[in-house]
Amino acid sequence: MIKGKISIIGAGFVGSTTAYTLMINGLASEIVLVDLDREKAESDAMDMNHGMSFLSPVKVTAGDYSAVKGSDIIIITAGVSQKPGESRIDLLKRNAQIFRDIVGQLKPYSGDNTIWLIVTNPVDILTTITCKLSGLPYNRVIGSGTVLDTARLKFLISERVNVDPRNVHTYIMGEHGDSELAAWSLTSVAGVDVKEFCDQCKRCDIRGVGKQELYEETKNAAYDIILKKGATYYAIALAVSRIVEAILRDERSILTVSSLFHGEYGIEDVCLSAPTVVDRSGASHVLEVKLDQKEKKALQQSAATLKDLTRQIGF
Repeated sequence: MIKGKISIIGAGFVGSTTAYTLMINGLASEIVLVDLDREKAESDAMDMNHGMSFLSPVKVTAGDYSAVKGSDIIIITAGVSQKPGESRIDLLKRNAQIFRDIVGQLKPYSGDNTIWLIVTNPVDILTTITCKLSGLPYNRVIGSGTVLDTARLKFLISERVNVDPRNVHTYIMGEHGDSELAAWSLTSVAGVDVKEFCDQCKRCDIRGVGKQELYEETKNAAYDIILKKGATYYAIALAVSRIVEAILRDERSILTVSSLFHGEYGIEDVCLSAPTVVDRSGASHVLEVKLDQKEKKALQQSAATLKDLTRQIGF
């Protein structure tokens, strides 16, 4: 496996858990942690290094922005966290200002082929902002998008129909947040349309009300977790690790990352999620999968919501 240098900006719950996940998955030869609280980043690096004899070799360090020089991927998880009862959109103004500073600090040390992966919420708007502030080619700035949301829906469907979630195929598209949509017209279990699968197995019924329940549970999952323990970090760290793997291994995997649209689905100049080919160049290209008319309209409405909010803060 090709290993590279990965820098993580923000050593909070998500950043430190992401670093740990990347370390145990053996995806990097070097991991750099950058945080305003230098002692927190240093202690995380020390803690991880103490377990190195159990893993493939990787160098974990803490540093300032200059330490990211030579990174294959820069992951940004820094920002203020979501409060109980607060929507992702409510985070926007607070985190947009933070990103102005972060992007300015990172630009001098970003290489010609460095991929920027945005994880901080609201991830779609912050990915759009980063595209505009950084001036980088659009394919090299991507957001974690709905990779986690899609995994959540796969898990919930798998629980309902009692199969391995890896055999459930579906997408959550649009915003990573309240206006996201489930692409039920493309949902299948082992290649069998979900409606037909339900007809065959007779174990449950994922139609009508059942679909809406699963969608609502997927959409509200983060709110539920935050209410109970204050933050989400395990599953998003795994989602980020999967994206990193697809990039470093040049896999051309199809993931629902967030990237800048250029006319796909009739949408332009905003970042949101759709099935996208991910390789060493970042977001290689967005696939225009065949949605039904209701789903396509919902995707366009999600984009309009994000564009309006982005304009309201001057981007």
